[in-house]
Amino acid sequence: MLLIAGHLVTGFVTVTAYMVSPAGPWDTESVAHSGFASGLALALATATALLTLLFRKAEWLRRGWWYVLPAVLAAAALLRLTLLAPAV
Repeated sequence: MLLIAGHLVTGFVTVTAYMVSPAGPWDTESVAHSGFASGLALALATATALLTLLFRKAEWLRRGWWYVLPAVLAAAALLRLTLLAPAV
């Protein structure tokens, strides 16, 4: 349950980072907010990946597909932080 909640929060922050777009060339605040949300999503994805590793070592999770979701969310956050960052 904790892992699913972590994935939902990470997904929400990632979607929020993608929804932010600047209103024009003067709107640097939106770009900063998008970068902050992307960084936070990347940190949350790392935390959920570490929790997944911990739960797998404790044998509370059976299959390795639990690693897919934090990897996808981390990749999406990293793309928004670097290549798909909104332009000013």
